[in-house]
Amino acid sequence: MSATLMDHIRSLSTGRRTFGAGQHVFNQGDEVGSLYLVESGIVHLVRYQPDGNVAVLQRASSGLILAEASVFSSAYHCDAVAVTELEATSVPIPLIKRALRSNPDFAEDWASYLSHQLQQARKRAEIANLKTVAARLESWLAWNNGVLPSKGEWKALAEDIGVSPEALYRELSKRRRSFVRDRA
Repeated sequence: MSATLMDHIRSLSTGRRTFGAGQHVFNQGDEVGSLYLVESGIVHLVRYQPDGNVAVLQRASSGLILAEASVFSSAYHCDAVAVTELEATSVPIPLIKRALRSNPDFAEDWASYLSHQLQQARKRAEIANLKTVAARLESWLAWNNGVLPSKGEWKALAEDIGVSPEALYRELSKRRRSFVRDRA
């Protein structure tokens, strides 16, 4: 997100809020009152499925806006759950709407941010439609210049491509064995 947009959002803030891991920022059905800019930590926007599974619709970390589409909703359509300790800047929705109407630069930065988030959502949907762990990983790597994240971030990668961490670890292990065999 552009530093200008972040700074403008912070200038509208009524304060920062801290949430512990596992704590809800908001719940599905709650009235939308604030926009949240994640300052530190990770928060998931989730929807619980009838079969008990959880669909992660957004994984927001530092510098990202949580549930940005809610600015134009009366109620949240999902739950927001802090994955780690979370610190977020809170801005009342009426202030965001006023800035969008009165400040063309803010509105343009907002539109650019939304466009980027839409591109990311389409990328995740494309990956999620692939059937195998190998295909999902290949696609993710293609979108990320072939660079695998550090080992400490593999669980987040598994979440991003919609597979269990164990399935990802097995796939990475196969690739490592194949790489060693191909070099011999």
